[in-house]
Amino acid sequence: MKKTLIVLAAIILIGFQACTPDQNFEEAYNSISEEGLKPRIKTLASDEFLGRMPFTEGETKTINYLKEEFQKLGLKPGNGDSYFQEVPLVELNATVDPQMKITGGDQAFELNYWDDFVVLTRRVTDSVRLENSEIVFAGYGTIAPEYNWNDYEGLDVKGKTVMVLINDPGFGTEDKSFFKGNEMTYYGRWTYKYEEAARQGAAGIIIVHETAHASYPFEVVQGGWSGANLYLENSDNNMSRCILEGWVSMESANRMFANMGMEGYDFYEEARKPDFKSFPMNQQLSVGLKNSIKRSVSNNVIAKYEGTTRPDEVIIYSAHWDHFGIGSPVDGDSIYNGAVDNGTGVAAIIQIAEAFTKLNKATERSAVFIAVTAEEQGLLGSAHYAANPIYDPAKTVANLNADAYRPLGRVNDFSIIGYGQSELEEYAERALQRQGRYVLPDQFPEKGSFFRSDHYSFASIGIPALDGSGGTDSEANGKEWGEEQYKKYTSENYHKPSDEYTDDFNAEGIVLDAQVLFEVGYTLANESYFPKWKQGSEFKAIREKQ
Repeated sequence: MKKTLIVLAAIILIGFQACTPDQNFEEAYNSISEEGLKPRIKTLASDEFLGRMPFTEGETKTINYLKEEFQKLGLKPGNGDSYFQEVPLVELNATVDPQMKITGGDQAFELNYWDDFVVLTRRVTDSVRLENSEIVFAGYGTIAPEYNWNDYEGLDVKGKTVMVLINDPGFGTEDKSFFKGNEMTYYGRWTYKYEEAARQGAAGIIIVHETAHASYPFEVVQGGWSGANLYLENSDNNMSRCILEGWVSMESANRMFANMGMEGYDFYEEARKPDFKSFPMNQQLSVGLKNSIKRSVSNNVIAKYEGTTRPDEVIIYSAHWDHFGIGSPVDGDSIYNGAVDNGTGVAAIIQIAEAFTKLNKATERSAVFIAVTAEEQGLLGSAHYAANPIYDPAKTVANLNADAYRPLGRVNDFSIIGYGQSELEEYAERALQRQGRYVLPDQFPEKGSFFRSDHYSFASIGIPALDGSGGTDSEANGKEWGEEQYKKYTSENYHKPSDEYTDDFNAEGIVLDAQVLFEVGYTLANESYFPKWKQGSEFKAIREKQ
């Protein structure tokens, strides 16, 4: 009996040791500190880096600084013998016709640029135009086989302009079995709608804006779809895209429906009905624009910590290094420093990289650290990597993304964007338990935030991706205070010159978040399992094909 108890005790002890991180891990984990984070955030957010805008001296300073930081840690170049991956970009600055002419229906009328519509082209050409292009209403512009939904079924849109609604049919229903209810799926994103219209052969696409469905006002659209915009340059000069892509205000859409005898038509409600059929609007539009074109090359910065037994299987850490450079002055300050967005995320992945180098025993899999460019211009750096992956996506275990960690001190909650997507969430939950913290599911799933940061680019090629950060449940000041600080940052500092580093920058919570990502990556790097997408994820089928 005594011998049996001794054997059982030994088994329990072995099991306990297997579940308890070793000293090797503990020392590396605890090396992530405010002392390591704050100087790096301060440097990245300094005026010397000129707001870290791609194509500028600020980019040169930033990417060279990151290369030097990775070199100091002894990390290998992540792209063959180079720390850089070139990202060819083209800048298009459109001058749009002042009016869009609508003919047909009961009477001809005009919509005014900026107030009523915005439009651009991704085609790299001096000018484009649609002349008397037939308008077709295509509901939500969605083909979603897993939901048995096809707004283009039986519809010929080749050479025509489709008008579609933002978000997806489930929004506003509270029915999680219908698409995902109020949680936006990828089919609800404007990016998907533009891509699908092009696949269907449409010449043009305009999306009807509505603030609740879009989760942002029309002013955001006006700002984003005007002036100079950066795009990835590709071999066909984007000629596979629709000729024109744009938006119209809801008032303008109502006017167009009224012009065909459908005044008061509740198109959002009608288009979500299972028996809805898309239809021609018996109207035509005419509008064009001229482009000024500028080409240049930006850079992703990539470094590698090499594993031992399975070095070709990698965990990718990502954070975008770019911000908005020098812009319109606010209170006399014109440098958009981007301390929180995303000096914090870049500093975090450098600290995580440093933690890997402090391991006495190397991990079995490799860890790759990518600081991507042009996130603020539409995830362009990560999208370029996804289209030109350096590491085989089928052997890329996971992507762990760090974006805009707020300096609120210790917070007890950790908000996972797009909660419910992949098994990586369980890894994060275990890491949070060690810290006495808890997971907070995405509080605003209707905003589709999962599709708005760089982890989406990795997800789009099937790689399970995790994006999370400390929430608002402040240990020292309570949740109400934390929520006030979150709102204050969003209204006063987000994408403004005032997003700066100050000496009272509290990075305690950023340390904890970085430790969570380190532990998740360390665990993955020492096991053979590949985390999976969960049932219902838009990316599950892509991974399974790999």
